[in-house]
Amino acid sequence: MRCFSRLSLTPLLLALIWVQPIGAQDSEQPFGAQDSEKINSSLGTAVAVPVDPTSGLATLGWGFTAGVGYNFNRYHSLIGEFMWSKFYSTSKAAISDPTTASIGGTSDVYGVTGNYRFELRGKTFGTYLIGGGGWYYRQNTLDHSVAVSSGSTCTLALIWWGATCTSGTVASDRTLDSYGVGVFGGNGGLGFTWKVNEPSYRAYVEARYHYAPTNNVNTQFVNCTIGIRY
Repeated sequence: MRCFSRLSLTPLLLALIWVQPIGAQDSEQPFGAQDSEKINSSLGTAVAVPVDPTSGLATLGWGFTAGVGYNFNRYHSLIGEFMWSKFYSTSKAAISDPTTASIGGTSDVYGVTGNYRFELRGKTFGTYLIGGGGWYYRQNTLDHSVAVSSGSTCTLALIWWGATCTSGTVASDRTLDSYGVGVFGGNGGLGFTWKVNEPSYRAYVEARYHYAPTNNVNTQFVNCTIGIRY
């Protein structure tokens, strides 16, 4: 299963043009069922598709996203979100150990972000743009500990798992086990919604690109999410 990693403006513009006349049909209606519907919330499950350079070291993953925010009106909203995605290492990320077979592991990416959403919504269908930024934290965990010696040839796999390298060699003796790194990053994407229940429950599908400039190997992936919104 693949989800596009480069978001094209052409399909989005066509979607906006299609939804706008639908939205005009209920333009005389108040926001949602009542004017007081200012709080939004969402919960979705995601397939996480890594993008180069992450894709060389991590396979297709999965996770979830939960959010809550404030609707200024039917078009503009601010949303705070928590995201978690889990990836599994590829063969390029495996480390050879003389005492065992090649060792791999998993990577957990957490994100706490603030986002702006612009939405065009009809009675049944809608579409939106969303983007923002916040704190991303990646925790890499090997299946087994691996000892590396200073002076060893440095590889991208060793950097991914936390080794410190200088001029192409490992800088100091270290036992690799788990490695965490946090940094500010950003995201942007688009989604589509459809009404599923009263007063304003809507299912949604979304593709959003996440970028975090983590040390040595950037964390980049597209979350393809399906969920429910209120």
